[in-house]
Amino acid sequence: MMLKLPWSSTTLSSSSCNAASSDISNPKALIKKQCRLFGAASSSSRLTISTRPRNDAVSCEAAEYSSASSEKSVADRLRQGSLTEDGLSYKEKFMVRCYEVGINKTATVDSIANLLQEVACNHVQSCGYSTDGFGTTTTMRKLHLIWVATRMHIEIYKYPARSDVVEIESWFESKGRIGIRRDWILKDYATHEVLGRATGKFVMINQDTRKPTKVSDDVRKEYLGFSPREPRLAFPEEKNGSLKEIAKLKDAAQYSRLGLVPRRAADLDMNQHVNNVAYIRWVLESMPQEIIDTHELETITIDYKEECKEDDVVDSHTSPEPYNGTAAKGKEDYCQFLHLLTLSGDGLEIGRCYTDWRKKPTRQAYHSV
Repeated sequence: MMLKLPWSSTTLSSSSCNAASSDISNPKALIKKQCRLFGAASSSSRLTISTRPRNDAVSCEAAEYSSASSEKSVADRLRQGSLTEDGLSYKEKFMVRCYEVGINKTATVDSIANLLQEVACNHVQSCGYSTDGFGTTTTMRKLHLIWVATRMHIEIYKYPARSDVVEIESWFESKGRIGIRRDWILKDYATHEVLGRATGKFVMINQDTRKPTKVSDDVRKEYLGFSPREPRLAFPEEKNGSLKEIAKLKDAAQYSRLGLVPRRAADLDMNQHVNNVAYIRWVLESMPQEIIDTHELETITIDYKEECKEDDVVDSHTSPEPYNGTAAKGKEDYCQFLHLLTLSGDGLEIGRCYTDWRKKPTRQAYHSV
C-alpha cells in the first residue's frame, strides 16, 4: 500500500508515518521502523522509500514480494545456478533439450561446448564484476581489454540423453602474466556420475589493436578474490590430454571440407568475431562419415591460432593418426585424428585440433539415411 503525505508537509510526525525527521536522511532506518506499521515485517515483504526533494514529502510503500528476489533480474531468478558456498566456483543445472541432441539421441559435443560457455558467462556475472558477458572487469572495460580463448580441451566419458539433467561446476585461476585458466566438471545431477571434464586457456588482448596485453595488478585484484586459494585442476593427472601438444597437419589431408562460412546469426559473438564453438563444429565437418556412424567423440583438444570474422571462408582438413592410447578395450575400438582449419585463398592457419573417438555402444550405432 502507499501512504502519501500532503505536499505541504515538511516533517513527518510519529502518528502519520511513525518516523522522526532525523530518519528521513536514513532510509534504511526508516524502512525498519515502517515494516511493522505497514504489514511488511515478514521476510517475504519489502518496504521502499521514495523522497521528493522539492517539498520533502516521503511516500512509504509495502510490496508483497521477496526482498531477495526483488534484487535480482527475472533471468537470475529463473537460472538454475549460483556460486558455491565458499564463493570460489559456480554450479548450474541444465536439462538437455531436444534441439541439443543428435542422431544418437544424446547431446552433441557442440551443445556441450555451448553449455560450458554459458556457465562461464553466468559465473562471472554472479561474481558481480562483469556486466558484458565476457568476464571483463571494470578496469578492463575502461582500457578496452577482453579475454579470448587460445585452447580448449574437452573429455566426455558419457553423453547425457535428452531430458537428462546435468550439473556443471566451473572455476578459474590465474595463468601466467597474460592469461587465466578455466576448468569445468560435468555431472549427472541425479546420480552424481562424472560425465566429462574440460579446461580452457584465455589470454587478455586489447580490443582495438588485437594484441596480447599483460594482466596488470589492478585487474588481477578485481577477479582473484573469486578464484580458489589453492590450485585446483579439472585434470590433476600428471600426464593428461589437456597438456598434449598438437602437431600441424603438414601432408595433404585425407579428408577435407571446403568453403565453410560462419552462420551470421549463430556463430558471431558480441565482439563480432566467430564464436570458439563454431571452430569445433568446423573441425567435425571434415570427419569421415563412416567414423561418425560407428564412433562417438571422446576427447577434443583445439588450439585457436587466429580470429575469424563474418566474411571469412574456412577450409577444414582431417587425417587419421596411428592410435597410441592405452584403452583397455583395445585399439580396434578407438581411433584418433589430426585436424587443421585454414582460411580459403591464402591458407592462413586459424586452428589446429586433435580428436579421440571410441566405438559407440551397439544400441547407439545409428546410421544416417
